[in-house]
Amino acid sequence: MKTTVRLSMAAALTRFLQRQYIRRDGVEHRLIHGVWGIFGHGNVTGFGQALEEEGSFAGKNALPYLQCKNEQGMVHAAVAFAKARQRMGTYACTSSIGPGATNMITGAAVATVNRLPVLLLPGDIFSNRRPGPVLQQLEFPASQDVSVNDCFRPVSKYWDRLNRPEQILTALPEAMRVLADPAETGAVTLAMPEDVQAESADYPLHFFEKRVYTVERTPCSAENLRAACDLIRAAKRPLIVAGGGVHYSDATAALDKFCAATGIPVGVSQAGKGALIDAHPSCLGAIGVTGTAAANAIAAEADLVINIGTRLSDFTTASKTQFQNPRVRFIGINTVAFDARKHGALPLTGDARAILGQLTRALAGWRAPAAYREKVAREKQKWSSTRATLVAPKRGVPLTQAQVIDELNRACGADGTVVHASGGIPGDIHKLWRSHARNDYHSEYGYSCMGYEIAGALGIKLAEPEREVYAFLGDGSYLMLHTEIVTAVQENKKIVVVVCDNHGFGCIHGLQRGSGGNSFGNEFRHRTGADARLTGRPVDVDFAKNAESLGATGLRATTLDELRAALATAKAAKGVVVIHVPVPADIRLPGYSWWDVPVSATSKLPGVRAARARYDRTVKSKQRFYY
Repeated sequence: MKTTVRLSMAAALTRFLQRQYIRRDGVEHRLIHGVWGIFGHGNVTGFGQALEEEGSFAGKNALPYLQCKNEQGMVHAAVAFAKARQRMGTYACTSSIGPGATNMITGAAVATVNRLPVLLLPGDIFSNRRPGPVLQQLEFPASQDVSVNDCFRPVSKYWDRLNRPEQILTALPEAMRVLADPAETGAVTLAMPEDVQAESADYPLHFFEKRVYTVERTPCSAENLRAACDLIRAAKRPLIVAGGGVHYSDATAALDKFCAATGIPVGVSQAGKGALIDAHPSCLGAIGVTGTAAANAIAAEADLVINIGTRLSDFTTASKTQFQNPRVRFIGINTVAFDARKHGALPLTGDARAILGQLTRALAGWRAPAAYREKVAREKQKWSSTRATLVAPKRGVPLTQAQVIDELNRACGADGTVVHASGGIPGDIHKLWRSHARNDYHSEYGYSCMGYEIAGALGIKLAEPEREVYAFLGDGSYLMLHTEIVTAVQENKKIVVVVCDNHGFGCIHGLQRGSGGNSFGNEFRHRTGADARLTGRPVDVDFAKNAESLGATGLRATTLDELRAALATAKAAKGVVVIHVPVPADIRLPGYSWWDVPVSATSKLPGVRAARARYDRTVKSKQRFYY
């Protein structure tokens, strides 16, 4: 009986990826849904040839190929797909050696920071070393076993270089294990030397049998559960901080049930938005640097903070100034022990949905104090009134970014998804967005990567084709990476791109000015004047015409009525639509918390010196360590 098959390494890789599955709650999903790629000499005759022969036309086991326009963009699309699918599946991404590979490094960091799976398959330098240095090889004189692909090591959860074709027998199962493990997942990089991809070996047939990786809903220990219940019962002002892990574990319904039973209020991180819809009595909205006045006021006095599926980044904790109660304690619910113990928390390590179920049962009959719940309701109502003033028209201003968010929120509804990542938009939309469904808000704020938005919208559309998907970004981010508009047109995937144009990197410009500095290097202006600085008139870009040149429909909206009409037109359209919305750069929403951005300790500018004095006072009076 034949027990082996002779294949090229690339063909064996392709066959293996076709038969990988992930299972949770008894439901199986494809682990690798296809391959994004741009081909070069480092992968076209190896993995590219294998995909054409083995992957694209294999019926139910097909491994579709998608052609991106930028290697970073394809990783963003894969990451967004994985997030929209709650980590139940992702894509592989392949590039040639050298610049194609290094273009993916930023995307790898996005995946790993956000705890999202993506498989990266960059071509690599020759293992046999005969033709070296090859085209696009960056030589490293201290070792001949180093290439640019070693740059992936610190941003990958698993990294390997396949120097012999039979090495995939051990490398691939381990790579899949990491991708499927909620406590380990992130970018997985398998560097593929150009010559090894084309070499053949005899592979055991059982290697290509269907493999299923089960995601278990692990409960926390009984001992720590009892300790957590004791802390909760003793608390007078408990608060939940809900992060992206609530979504990844599909625990939104469990959180709703727990909050309904206990009356504990919830503040949501960027990734946690939608973990509890805004209409829920316990939902206080965004928390932290970009948070609402309601959530931050409650957080400041909380005596117990229950962190669920959050990394507790400095934006969530307001650089460790958010929780000011001197006796505050923490409980951490997370699949990752490292995250569960942050702030000296009592760790409930395991699956968020399972642990919320444990807590709901164990706390049956207990509710937060009535007076506290009444205060939460007052803060929630007060914020609702404040929000109404923030999105109201401003005299003499045709359209503000806050108004754009409000209108987009209405247009999106429960059946759409907005995606954002960088600039001033995350700070405003986190405060103002009212989630109507768990998946109407998609934020990449772990890495806050400019250029994620359009590629990410395409990834979401691939994951949830029935939803209207809106990429919401600034002009700076659009100019950095907008080419996947062409891919969306090519794939006939409708997305709506809303570009807020404030002629520059407005968020950092505001931070610069707010720290007492002059305007320098953040506005898109012509170089002019005797000192040849960038202080001339703004550089005008017609984003609607640019979109049309890429195959999309371009619209422009300068007033509220025009924006409403443009959003209605976009919703009725069949293809990709880009809406160009000019907004003023100097109208910003107030903040309700602090962010640690050190100001220069010496400066000629009075404004900088004053900002430094404020900075020193805040660090001394508010910044805390809880360990």
